[in-house]
Amino acid sequence: MGAATSDNGTSSSSKKVLSLLFQFSAERTELSVPEMSELIGATTPSTYRYLALLKDLDLLEEGKPGHYHPTARVIPLARAAQLSNPLARIAGPLLREAADTIGETVMLQQLAGDQVVCIELAECDRPMRFTIQRGRSTPLGRGASGKMALALCPAETRERLLPAHLSQDQLDTYLAQGFATSNSEIDEGVWACSVPVINTRKNLSVLTSAGPESRIPEERKEQTLQTLQKSAQKIREKYSKLLI
Repeated sequence: MGAATSDNGTSSSSKKVLSLLFQFSAERTELSVPEMSELIGATTPSTYRYLALLKDLDLLEEGKPGHYHPTARVIPLARAAQLSNPLARIAGPLLREAADTIGETVMLQQLAGDQVVCIELAECDRPMRFTIQRGRSTPLGRGASGKMALALCPAETRERLLPAHLSQDQLDTYLAQGFATSNSEIDEGVWACSVPVINTRKNLSVLTSAGPESRIPEERKEQTLQTLQKSAQKIREKYSKLLI
């Protein structure tokens, strides 16, 4: 009985340690101990224990006093995840083709926890463009990609993560029409359009284009949608052949 309790405690602590590491992202590169404690729902003493382990493994280090960030040791892990992702490998040339057609940045985003993460992208060759990095995460329900991805999720996920500015009816509309759009919802002055690629839980993914709203008139928005939908279909077809 005591062993089972010990195992459960160890398992819980391990999850907290990993959860702490996963709080860092391209948008949140540095955290203080109080911020870590709040994010993972742990006491301050427990957070210090988890932090000490990650520091011993050279995964986190202190930057400015009291604030910590990931070390270069995690970079090979991120690169390995990218290179081993078959969906990203398949999509690369098709994203380049779509970006050249649309004239704006196109990105493939995949569900990871309660977020969608950019796993591959192609930027447009224009002086002013929407810039994003692989690994950037977007919360479900925010922006075109977050709304489209949440609409694809199972009912319990939709109910749990539904933000105040959205309704289930809106999500149903995105699902029925096959796209979601946003304007300045995450990045000021940026219009984005997102369509489904794969809607299975394991590989739930969306294809999104984003660019300055000021140079995307209504007729180009329609062209963007059509190009994204064609590209998403090509990605699905190539991916399905890979699984045969």
